Amino acid sequence: MKAVILAAGEGHRMRPLTYTRPKVMLPIANKPILEHLLIEAKSAGIKEFILIVGYHDEQIRRYFGTGEKWGVTIDYSTQRKQAGTADAVRMVEGMVDGNFLMMNGDIIVSHQDIGVLADGRDTTMSLVEVEDTEDLGLVEIKEDRVTRIHEKVSKPPSNLANTGLYLFTPEIFSAISQTETSPRGEYEITDSLQWLVNRGDPVSYQKIGYWLDTSYPWDLLSANETLLKTIEGQNLGEVEENVVIRNTVSLGKGTIVRSGSYVVGPVIIGQDCDIGPGCHIRPYTSIGDGCHIGNAAEVKNSIVMNNSDIPHQNYVGDSIIGEGCNLGAGTKIANLRLDEQNIWVDGKNTKRRKLGAILGDGVKTGINASINIGTMIGNNTQIGPGAVASGIISPDSRIS
Repeated sequence: MKAVILAAGEGHRMRPLTYTRPKVMLPIANKPILEHLLIEAKSAGIKEFILIVGYHDEQIRRYFGTGEKWGVTIDYSTQRKQAGTADAVRMVEGMVDGNFLMMNGDIIVSHQDIGVLADGRDTTMSLVEVEDTEDLGLVEIKEDRVTRIHEKVSKPPSNLANTGLYLFTPEIFSAISQTETSPRGEYEITDSLQWLVNRGDPVSYQKIGYWLDTSYPWDLLSANETLLKTIEGQNLGEVEENVVIRNTVSLGKGTIVRSGSYVVGPVIIGQDCDIGPGCHIRPYTSIGDGCHIGNAAEVKNSIVMNNSDIPHQNYVGDSIIGEGCNLGAGTKIANLRLDEQNIWVDGKNTKRRKLGAILGDGVKTGINASINIGTMIGNNTQIGPGAVASGIISPDSRIS
């Protein structure tokens, strides 16, 4: 059986992190979201994949290649104009034979659930019970069949969310051919499935228990926490004397942790990093390759992408730092409101009591710069010495 993975979109709600990369290539626990999904599918016995790519497809092709590194085969189909999920699936009609799996590339599900789904016979949707139905597609069921599919309704008819993991029979292509554009102007695969339901074709469902969905940047932090709980400790680098390492910590090849540093896992640090001396790395932190965390710097519950420097007397908490960023000495990122209420970003309740900043690639700060809670900073922005950054900041801005 083949698995078709949708990986063509930018992910507008993930800006500024997706200005330079597709959403599926955002790192969680030092691997792209798409890689985590591919590994789970492979563990379920899936060996043949079709990746539908589009936005910055060169990054996906370069990273995954033919799939040899993972012991699978990968073919590609290019969706130049993102005209919807049904339009994407339409493109692979000549590339699949019989039943096939379809997965949104920005989710992570377990290999156990993928394996059970692959053994099915009818068109099947994977559903999960949720407490918060906001921004989710919801599904009504009766007995063992799907009866109605809803896209982000104000009055939820159920608490069963569509996870974006499906088993399709060849009949899906007939349904797609009858699918009209949605109010968003796209061809939606959920409309195709509703067409099958309306015609009386069996559309089954499978409830799953493990689902990581990433819609907004702060969702990456929650997913990072979950995945770091499962990492295995290893030391492929060098740890100097007088370093304290507690709990599970993974150090990549060529990384050095210098004297006086205090690292409390779960933490993952990539290759060729320079950590310390005398820094504090707290739990649920992922640090990419080629990074520098310097003297008296503290990093907590954050994602730091490749080749970024947090070198002197900095505090970074509950934040995402893009690639190639550099924080000047004394830069501090706030992560907690004085009234300790949930943090809102651009009119959106993040439902997080602690949230720092989201920095795009190439952001630089001067000495003693301050960044307020929930600040979103576009790529290549410069924040001057002693400046205070807050709110939504466009790329290439200068804050003084």
